[in-house]
Amino acid sequence: MRKEVRLSGFGGQGIGLAGLLLGHAITLYDDLEAVMTQSYGPEARGGASSADVIVSDTPIDYPFVQQPDILVALSQEAYSKFSPSVKEDAFILIDEELVSPAEGDDFYGIPATGLAEKLGRRIVTNVVMLGYFSVVTGLVSRKAVESALKDVLAPKILPLNLKAFANGYTYPIQKKTATKEQIA
Repeated sequence: MRKEVRLSGFGGQGIGLAGLLLGHAITLYDDLEAVMTQSYGPEARGGASSADVIVSDTPIDYPFVQQPDILVALSQEAYSKFSPSVKEDAFILIDEELVSPAEGDDFYGIPATGLAEKLGRRIVTNVVMLGYFSVVTGLVSRKAVESALKDVLAPKILPLNLKAFANGYTYPIQKKTATKEQIA
């Protein structure tokens, strides 16, 4: 089993941290192999950002994503840039408040930013999406991600992030196909 994951958005959305948390959870708690690489634009905030995570049950000999099995897009720019490269049967997860998928694309949508804002901190959008990612894809267990959050994050911000993860994890799953009306 080898799965290629691309998490994408813009600088300031915590894409790199989401990739780190995912890799940490998978390797330390779900007993799989993982490797992460990341890329970001020259801007500190607002520029394109991505974190690629490869997950495998055997050692990973090539650490770069070629055709993602899973794409997470938290911005329109990220979706437009990376969706053409996904595998035909890929999971595409979007922040449905910020991304308008192309007509005919199948996707899973969650209002990740809105859910984070309801918790009082937009900065946890990435963790809301990580919760949704976990339940939609089944690639990583809930317990593993919760353990990774406890390992990586400061105790002061842990309760909010655990709530954000739970909100994403319990959000209703519905696969959708983008229609012309949704795009307009």
